[in-house]
Amino acid sequence: MCASVLAALAISALDLSAQQKLSLSLPEAMDMAVERNNTLKNAALDIQVAKANKWAAIAAMLPQVTGSADYSNFMGYSMDLRGMTIAMPPYVTLGVRSGVTFTPAMLVNAQISEISRAMSDINLQQSRQDITNQVKTLYLSALVSEEVLGLLGRNLECLERLHEMTTTSVRVGASEQTAADQIAVQVAQLQNSIASSKRAVEMTYNSMRLLLDLDAATEIELTDTLDALMAGDYLSLLGEDFDMERNYSWQLMKKNTELAKKQMRATEMAAAPSLAAYHQYSFKEYLSKDANVMNMTPPNMVGMTLSVPIFTSLQQTKKVQAAKLAYEKQLNTMHDTEQSLEVQHRQLCYNLSTAMDTYNTQRQNMEVTQRVFDNISRRYEQGYSSAMDLTQTGTTLINAQSTYVQSIMELLNAQIALEKLLNK
Repeated sequence: MCASVLAALAISALDLSAQQKLSLSLPEAMDMAVERNNTLKNAALDIQVAKANKWAAIAAMLPQVTGSADYSNFMGYSMDLRGMTIAMPPYVTLGVRSGVTFTPAMLVNAQISEISRAMSDINLQQSRQDITNQVKTLYLSALVSEEVLGLLGRNLECLERLHEMTTTSVRVGASEQTAADQIAVQVAQLQNSIASSKRAVEMTYNSMRLLLDLDAATEIELTDTLDALMAGDYLSLLGEDFDMERNYSWQLMKKNTELAKKQMRATEMAAAPSLAAYHQYSFKEYLSKDANVMNMTPPNMVGMTLSVPIFTSLQQTKKVQAAKLAYEKQLNTMHDTEQSLEVQHRQLCYNLSTAMDTYNTQRQNMEVTQRVFDNISRRYEQGYSSAMDLTQTGTTLINAQSTYVQSIMELLNAQIALEKLLNK
């Protein structure tokens, strides 16, 4: 019995351990963020709210039916009509009233509700794009940070080996203590850099956990490699034409312009005639057996009302004027947005092209600097180079690696920015 319980607990512990480790490719991480992110859930709810408001606006133009019940008691009062006493006993009235009201403004308001629904849908798509881009940036940042750790780790191994060799030489009197001290200082600097890089990696993973709505104890394993993700066709991205209609910012601006136009139209329609029609059925029952009662309530009644605004002291005229000016402002904003997006496309293409050149240059520079460092390290082991040469070359290598890593992030960020603009 105890053995079976212990086995069950062991299996549960293994299951829990397995649950705390999550292996993700970049597409899987993006899909998980889209599925679990609360911002996207709220954006989807906004669409449902907009749909409900749209149908509420349409329903306002459809017939409405209202039921009523009324009880009245005149407390024994009776009416004397030319010598004839007419009793006024308590009574109950049941009524049903149906009616419909239509104004041109109501139709425009329904159209405005549809535009709001379309804008909510665009906001959802844009939020999804932003979330997936954030995941992609964090995913790539984590891979780049781990690449930094790998580069620094290899440098540290080499310097620690050389420091141990130098320390041994000092003990036998073949080298001076200053040489060992110089290398020791650089080893300490590298260790600090590695510790700082590890903190940066953990911070990146924590940000990813928040974005994916994961527990803080969940270990994330990235299955895609940096080389694979950087093997994109940047030239085809640069050569792609800018289709402004695919851009979410332009789509939202266009809908805002349509909204301003409809709001102007709704303001104009506020001065249009309105028509209301109704039918009312009433059933009146006296709570008395007295025959001398008078029922003056007709069971059926229909009516129609046409309302025409005549004079509003220029209030309506000024409202229409203000709405037209707001629409004109929106047209100007739309024009500025189009020009801004065109300029932004040119700038982002330039940024990506520059980032590609910088990346290629810094990669070559790092490779050359690495070969120089390896050569100086071998010469130092053979006694042909000084500790000063070694530390200076090591510092140059660290700077070259840092610049190389920075060029990777600039290239990836430039790619993501251009893809977002093109809605790729």
